[in-house]
Order: sequence, then structure tokens, then C-alpha cells
Amino acid sequence: MRAAITDLSPAALFGIDGKVALVTGGTSGIGRMIAEGLVAAGARVYVTARTPADVEETAAALGCHGIVADLGNSEGIAAVATALSGESRLDILVNNAGTVWLAPIEQFPREGFAHVLDLNVSAPFMLVQALLPLLRASARPDDPARVINIASIGAFRAGGWDNFSNSPSKAALISLTQHLGARLAGENISVNAIAPGLFPSRLTDATVPLDDPAVCAAVASPLGNRVGTAEDIAGAVIYLASRAGAWLTGITLPVSGGRATID
Repeated sequence: MRAAITDLSPAALFGIDGKVALVTGGTSGIGRMIAEGLVAAGARVYVTARTPADVEETAAALGCHGIVADLGNSEGIAAVATALSGESRLDILVNNAGTVWLAPIEQFPREGFAHVLDLNVSAPFMLVQALLPLLRASARPDDPARVINIASIGAFRAGGWDNFSNSPSKAALISLTQHLGARLAGENISVNAIAPGLFPSRLTDATVPLDDPAVCAAVASPLGNRVGTAEDIAGAVIYLASRAGAWLTGITLPVSGGRATID
């Protein structure tokens, strides 16, 4: 049976005004771009990071709430849950916090896998688990609560860096997205992922000279010789968090200019 069409205006399709959102790792790079986009769209946003100064600066600059927490341990997960205990619901959870480990194959340590897998895979699961009551409070048949996991196109295609644990961790996060999407769909909680291509971040600042024409050529996508922008990633998150994305779960949306999908 076809549902009655009620409102196809952009505001109705993509509006998230008044929604409560949490963006982990929201003080720099992609996380800050997402947080800024959600704030601009009218959401009440919380960001997390490990460094108090980063949290304080971001909260003041964006007009959002800050939570100091290390999500790589149980205490950090509990700190986030405690910080959100005054909210009656959580509409949008963006699991963006993550890490990489760079080392030559001959010297790559076991810790380089344990540390990356813990923050990139275990932490998103544990955070969903800890915040399930708030997500359930938001869930509606026509407007599910949203969990959005930030993966990477590295899950589909190996990159050029010696970050051997990062791509497997992002592939695992996509698998976790599918598993959680299937498990929570009956509770009107959707779980989707975004697989970004190359975006400016602290990591690229340290390892990838994006002002070098040769580097830009090497990372060129079918859609052009550029890296991702705030509009690219924030727009994708707002789509998945809005009415326009309400009938999606378990999917992974590449935001990479076509890299790893058609090139």
C-alpha cells in the first residue's frame, strides 16, 4: 500500500531542527565538520573528545555542548552516558571517533591492531549499548532514531599508507553496521554508515601534503581533483538523519567522489 504524500518540501524532507545529536570525535576533521553542519541545521549537538581544551574550544566556537571522554575505555563510555543523562532522548548518534596506527610492516606491533580495533569497532558498539535507552526513547515508526557510523573507503580498497589495522577496522565497522541495523530495525532504530574518501584532518596535516599538485593528482576521484569538504560530509549525515533517509538501514554510503566505487 502506498503511503499518502503529505509534505515534500525541502524543510520537511531534510529538516532536523530540534533533534538531539551526539558526534564522537567532534572537535576536529570530519567530526567537527559534521557537528558544525548539525548545529547549522538546528540540532542540539554534543561533541566528545579526549582533550579538555579541544572540547572547550569547539563548544564555544560552534555553540554546542562538550563532553570530555576517552572512548577507548569503559570509563569514557560511562562518562558520555552520564553527560547525556539529563536528556530525555537521543535522535542522532554519529560514531566518528577513531584512530590509525602507522608503521612499516616489519615493525607493525600487535598493539597497532588492538588499539585501533578497540576505538574504531568496539567503542561504537559499546556506545550504542550504553545509549540504547535514549535511542529507544526517540524511536518512531515514521522517524527512527539514527545511528551513523563513520567508516572509510579504505574498507573497500587498500590505501597507500602503512596503516594495516585501519582498513580492516573500517570493514568491521561496516559489518557491525549491518548487524546492528538488522537487530535494531524492529525497534525503529536505523543504523547506517558513511565511507568517506580523503578529507582534511589532523592525520592528513601530518602525513599528506594536500597543497602538493602531485598528491592531489594521486588522490583525484572521478568527480575531480579535490578532497572532501564540510558540505560533502555534513550533507550526507543530514540526509541520513532526516526524513529523507528514514527508510534506510544497514547501508554504507560512500562519500568519496567515486573513488573505490567506480574508479
